Amino acid sequence: MAEPEFTATGVRIGKRLRSLTRAGQVRINDGRLELLTSYGSEIDSAPVQAVRASKPWFVPDDRALADLNGNRYLLRLAGHDPAPGEPGPPAARRFVEAVRRAAGRGG
Repeated sequence: MAEPEFTATGVRIGKRLRSLTRAGQVRINDGRLELLTSYGSEIDSAPVQAVRASKPWFVPDDRALADLNGNRYLLRLAGHDPAPGEPGPPAARRFVEAVRRAAGRGG
């Protein structure tokens, strides 16, 4: 099995005003975006071509929006660390770029 193209752990995943998990996982693997609970149960998943990921200007750098299957999720990606020794871009921007790359929409 190939390594995931993007993985973030310790992600707070919310839907509208409701928190679904405080320590979930976001993973892009084999052309699919998966939102998982801290126990590994699937919250939602979709092919990356059908996912709309964005980083609104009015939210902090660690938050992103993801639209999957008609549902909008707020992701707080503070738990995603950059590569060792590198500051890296803010986590939300890295997530949006990973979705675009995996979908073939450029980065």
